[in-house]
Amino acid sequence: MSDVLALMDEWGPERVVCVSDARTGMRGVLVIDNTARGMGKGGMRMSPSVTVAEVARLARVMTYKWAGVDLFFGGAKAGIAADPGSPDREAVLRAFVRALSQEIPRRYVAGLDMGLSERDAAIVQDELDDRGAAVGTPHVLGGMPYDELGVTGFGVAEAADAAAQHAGMSLRGARVAVQGFGAVGHAAARRLHELGAAVVAVSTVHGALHDPDGLDVGRLLALRAEAGDAAVREYGGRLLAPGAELSVPADVLVPAALQDVIDEEAAANVQAAIVVEGANLPTGRAAQRVLAERGVTVVPDFVANAGGVVAAGFAMDARYSAFRPDPDAVFAAVSAKMRDNTGRVLDTARTQGTTTHQAAVALAQERVRAAMELKGRWRR
Repeated sequence: MSDVLALMDEWGPERVVCVSDARTGMRGVLVIDNTARGMGKGGMRMSPSVTVAEVARLARVMTYKWAGVDLFFGGAKAGIAADPGSPDREAVLRAFVRALSQEIPRRYVAGLDMGLSERDAAIVQDELDDRGAAVGTPHVLGGMPYDELGVTGFGVAEAADAAAQHAGMSLRGARVAVQGFGAVGHAAARRLHELGAAVVAVSTVHGALHDPDGLDVGRLLALRAEAGDAAVREYGGRLLAPGAELSVPADVLVPAALQDVIDEEAAANVQAAIVVEGANLPTGRAAQRVLAERGVTVVPDFVANAGGVVAAGFAMDARYSAFRPDPDAVFAAVSAKMRDNTGRVLDTARTQGTTTHQAAVALAQERVRAAMELKGRWRR
């Protein structure tokens, strides 16, 4: 209990619900961080290494994401400590959402995160017999499958283009390295290629591909559809060790895999002029200071990868509707939000002489604090 209490500050979390089920071995947690601007909304992940502290950190990121894009939901996150490749996956997921039936969808609506797919969102709806229990469901069920559509990765590329323009650089012809080729990384690579960038490095758990003249993104995407993470191996050529993609010669680096991948040492070796955080929490404060001192422009995670929450906003609106959200409207809104927020944060950081993370957090906290004060939740 003391560990959970230590997670709490003036912003939250407001509610931490830990659940378990002896029959399936399910163990999980829901963290609702701050609901001053709206009910809790954030992804649900499944991983054997899930911890309460990790989910709480991610819930705080969601608070900042929603406030950063100025949409009216609150930060929340859920995590299930289980192997997503287990044959008992569905039983564990069903046990988890049953255990949280007092929270879903009254206080929290599930979404997709690491280890879960559009079909899992459909399972959540089915288990609770409520279309409003989850978003990100398959198209055939009337949902907005934003992972399948690649909305988050699309937004990361739009943020990269805006950051490049802010720095007086053209993304067309720029060299880009992408860490991770999952839901976010592959969609970012696809959009970056469409914008004219040369994707010179891509990595998965199997290793890192690097070609200074640019990889064949179309071929890589086709291989990913067939072989998943093994696409980098099937592509051919010599693979570098995982992590080497962070320091290859590039103009833009997109860490789009896991959290905490760029520490002080890695930050000192980054050769890119711009880092666009596609993953949640890929850099810590020490690494952020190193990058700032070296003059590297960083677009923070909850700015760069907020395309998913913009799409989730549309999906939340349409949960009980007979009509599907319009993907064209979603992509247009994502592009506009990502570009505007990226420019705003970079301008603020430059004007105030702070890191971009500090500028982005200050903007989000200002909006959350205003809502808390209006609702009588802030102690003056």
